[in-house]
Parts: sequence; structure tokens; C-alpha cells
Amino acid sequence: MTNPLLNPVQLGEHSLKNRIVMPPMTRSRASQPGNSANAIMAQYYAQRAQAGLIVAEGTQISAMGQGYAWTPGIYTTEQIAGWKSTTDAVHQKGGVIFAQLWHVGRVTHPDNIGGQQPISSSAIKAENVKVFIDNGTDEPGFVDVVEPRAMTKDDIKLVIEQYRQAALNAIEAGFDGVELHAANGYLINQFIDSEANSRTDEYGGSVENRLRFLSEVVAAMVEAIGAERVGVRLAPFTSLNGTVDANPEETYTAAAAMLNQHKIVYLHIAEVDWDDAPDTPASFKQAVREAYEGVLIYAGKYDAQKAATVLEAGLADMVGFGRPFVANPDLPNRIKHGYPLASHDPATLFGGAEKGLTDYCEYGQ
Repeated sequence: MTNPLLNPVQLGEHSLKNRIVMPPMTRSRASQPGNSANAIMAQYYAQRAQAGLIVAEGTQISAMGQGYAWTPGIYTTEQIAGWKSTTDAVHQKGGVIFAQLWHVGRVTHPDNIGGQQPISSSAIKAENVKVFIDNGTDEPGFVDVVEPRAMTKDDIKLVIEQYRQAALNAIEAGFDGVELHAANGYLINQFIDSEANSRTDEYGGSVENRLRFLSEVVAAMVEAIGAERVGVRLAPFTSLNGTVDANPEETYTAAAAMLNQHKIVYLHIAEVDWDDAPDTPASFKQAVREAYEGVLIYAGKYDAQKAATVLEAGLADMVGFGRPFVANPDLPNRIKHGYPLASHDPATLFGGAEKGLTDYCEYGQ
């Protein structure tokens, strides 16, 4: 019996060849100075164009949005041109690729943002969170994050406009669409999750208020490039980068219903994926399926069999495979034929050049 992962699926105007997603994974290899995507990144994504959908690595929408050294941006002419080489290479291989638009908020250090103080929903420091800076060597230097300042209404308006412009820039760079990064403790997540948001205005307090910034950003991007080219990534149960919600099932079911009203093309749920992580509650997956009518993607510790189970149950339409895609550029073909998977070298995930990025082989090579 064919694994349902290998069945085609419609995503907006795209007929995808399978239901396998290469999710966004930071690799920190953008060219310096300027944080531009480059030729080795283009080769890396083109090698993985067998995926039904590629979501490229987190890409900051502004200089203030950068959390880590050597991550790519999409707010300068040079950066747009850099990404064009990647989208061209993926399209030549028949792939579909979305950009992930990213603002880290408080998860950064002044050394990564030109000496500025980071911004967030509230002046709450993320505890026990480190980021890496360029310390003048090829090895990243890890430092503690600092206390951010709470965003003013003008800051909020400015960042919404930066997201809108980044969506337009992504289409100019040849991307087929964009994914809004609203997960993993970054800026939008800092508004959503109750324990990271102490605001007393219309952006804090109730679930509706904490979802307002997300809704306004999505509305701006949909208006700019069309709902059929906008996806959103959420991480309901993760405590990554210090964001925690007191009632994640309620908050994120409400988020799914709100995003359904915007008619976004997909909702991408990042599940917790550390070794002894609890499974996402089945009740929550069912509630999200009922609340959101578009293409639903899950990612986090899936293998081919577990993915088939969630697809057959109708709880997901596509499944993301992160680390397996690092070491297996031909992952869909390996799943199709039952070939064994290669494992990646954790030491080469961030920074460096071709080693650990483009030197993994297809099966049998």
C-alpha cells in the first residue's frame, strides 16, 4: 500500500507532488556582510526539491528582527537578489518554496541588532535563553539575551508594515508564498502566550487581545500578496525561548479559528520534539481540524509511519520532516522505496560552508 505521504495535494494554486514538507531550519550560512542568501544555499534547497513544499529557513524582516549571527534577511535589494538564486534553482527542479518571515523580538542580543535594545510585547527578559553572535571566528559565540523594551503602538504599526513589505519582497524574490513565523518564542509568540505578555492595552490580557497582533500582521500580508500565498506557523505546547501559555489548548484553538477567518492557505503546527516530549493531545488536534479549514501541516519527530497515521486519521494534510531532510536530500524517494535514512552531523548544523549542508548524498550515490 502506498504511503499517503506520497499522494498529491492542492495548496492554493499549486498542485504539490506529495504531502512531504521540508520545514524551516536555521543553518546560519548567509553571506557577510549583508546577511544575503548565497550560492551554497541555493544548491542546498535545490537538492531537496523533491519535497512537496519547502519552507526556507527563518528570514528576518528587518535589521531589528535578527536573533542570531549569519541568518538571512529579506529587507534589502541585495537580500532579495540573493534569494532569487535560490527560488530559481528550486523552480528549475520542479519544487515549490515559501519564505519564512521572522522577527525574533526579545530573543536576540544588542550585538546582533546594531547595539539597539530588543523589542517585545512586554519588558520581560527570556530566562535561560542564549543566542549566538559573531565573535570574529567561524565558531558562534553564545551569550545571554537581554531585557527588551515593551513595544509602543508606533512600534507595532512599524513592524506590521515591515511584515507587509517583507511579503512583497518575498514574491519579488520568486517565492511561491510566505510562512509567518509565529512560533518558538519569537516576537509574535511573545504576544500570544500569556506568560510573556503583561500588556494592559488592547494587545494584552484576554485571548482575543493577545491574538490581535498576529491577526493584524496576517491581515496586512494577505492584503499585500493574497491569502492563497500566506501560511502561518504556530507552536502551541513548546516552551522554546521562554514563552509559555497558561492555557495553550484554548489559546491556540482560538488562533486556528481566527486564522481560518483570514482564509490563509495553510496552518503549520510545530510540535514539541525533544527526546521525552509529550505527544500533542488528540483532543487539541481534533479541535484544530474543526476550527481551521485550509491545509493543515504538523511537524516534529515524525517518521513515515507516524506521518501516515496522522494523514489517514484526517488530522493533517501534510507532514514536515526537519532533521531527516538535513542528511537525506532525497527524503521523499527514500520514503517511497523504504530506503534507510542517513543521520546528520549536529556539529555542522549552524555556520560554516558546504560541509554538513550540501555534501549529503542521495541514496546509492
